[in-house]
Amino acid sequence: MASYDYDLFVIGGGSGGVRAARVTAGLGKRVAIAEEFRYGGTCVIRGCVPKKLYVYASQFPEHFADAAGYGWSVPKAKFDWRTLVANKEREISRLEGLYQNGVEKAGGEAFHSRAVLVDAHTVRIESEDRTVTADQILIATGGRPNPHAALPGHEHCIFSNEAFDLPELPKAIVIAGGGYIAVEFANIFHGLGVETTLVYRGMEILQRFDMDLRRMLHETMEKKGIRILCQEIFTAIDKRPDGRLDAHLSGGEVITADQVMLALGRIPNTENLGLEAAGVELGKVGEINVDKFSRTSVKNIWAIGDVTNRVQLTPVAIHEAMCFVDTAFRDNPTKPDHKTVPTAVFSQPEIGTVGLSEDEASSRFDDIEVYRAVFRPMRHTLSGREEKMLVKLIVDTDTRLVLGAHILGPDAGEMAQLLGISLKAGLTKDDFDHTMAVHPTAAEELVTMYTPSYRVRNGARDI
Repeated sequence: MASYDYDLFVIGGGSGGVRAARVTAGLGKRVAIAEEFRYGGTCVIRGCVPKKLYVYASQFPEHFADAAGYGWSVPKAKFDWRTLVANKEREISRLEGLYQNGVEKAGGEAFHSRAVLVDAHTVRIESEDRTVTADQILIATGGRPNPHAALPGHEHCIFSNEAFDLPELPKAIVIAGGGYIAVEFANIFHGLGVETTLVYRGMEILQRFDMDLRRMLHETMEKKGIRILCQEIFTAIDKRPDGRLDAHLSGGEVITADQVMLALGRIPNTENLGLEAAGVELGKVGEINVDKFSRTSVKNIWAIGDVTNRVQLTPVAIHEAMCFVDTAFRDNPTKPDHKTVPTAVFSQPEIGTVGLSEDEASSRFDDIEVYRAVFRPMRHTLSGREEKMLVKLIVDTDTRLVLGAHILGPDAGEMAQLLGISLKAGLTKDDFDHTMAVHPTAAEELVTMYTPSYRVRNGARDI
């Protein structure tokens, strides 16, 4: 029987890789993990965590304005970008330490280094110029923003990575993209006082989300002052003598801004990892091909998270990590479950969603009921803010199963987490109806919409 230095070597210190390393080490296995940048990966260092902190920062102008309706006199506020950046850095550094320490306290070994496969059982630790061997290898290197290299002048643009650490807050920014990253950053920069334009090639922002959410968020963002241009793309980015940028659009308009941000999808981090040398097969966009248990084309090499280009969400990577540990080290083969995944878009207002959109449900089911409520949240009644909230349930008429739940409004992400439990459990509309409401809350609408707003039969909506 072959003897190896480690039972498991993990390449990539993000949420999925760290979870797999920590839990496996806790089982008494010999584990090592290598991260070339910072432990915590995209989510902790340059993704979900700093983004949510910046969302909070960008919401304060509205909070200050709303306070007057509740009797508060708030003096004119002043925002300091560098203070936010410094405080953010302190927090993610704290989390970075926790991620690395968690592996080491469980008995694993953590390297700050790029790691490259030499063969199916050998890994080169670049910073130490040495190789080690492992019985099982897990690739969890994540992804990065698509640089959109075909765009003339793309080298002048920033991406979500750089947006958190700009030396100064721009006066104007143009963002390309219509996904959740583009939408969230458009709201962040606008909330911080930046003149913001969002440019998207599609008919409507947030493709694959429920159309009601998409349209209502679009309208609300425009009312706040964010300019949204759909069915437009960048054709070139030029740098002016004064350092500002000219973004040329397909419709002929040129928008001048201090920064141009590209949020046009993400690509897997698989280059120069030695995957070819080890015999690991890749997919069309460079993702690692895996089977239903996250095993690659090489029996002892596995991959999880964004590098597999399945569902690109941090909790999904963590879930895949736990399934990997069960399969590889607990003799309990477990397939990741990618169905009915709740998610949130931290736009302003926020989106929380789980399950099928109305369009998806009507294409899969012959007869569905749609329960829909649009109302003014209670918190806005005294502030005078006209912003509306949307709550929507999609129900299979025959089985009464709740197929989808969609919310636009305050705390929608928090509600989506609980709705995720309900839909995962297979609850019916009758179960919702039999649940007592919590009053006064916005969430009570979920259990008090007794009559469908309309039905969709064979793809056609009843009038």
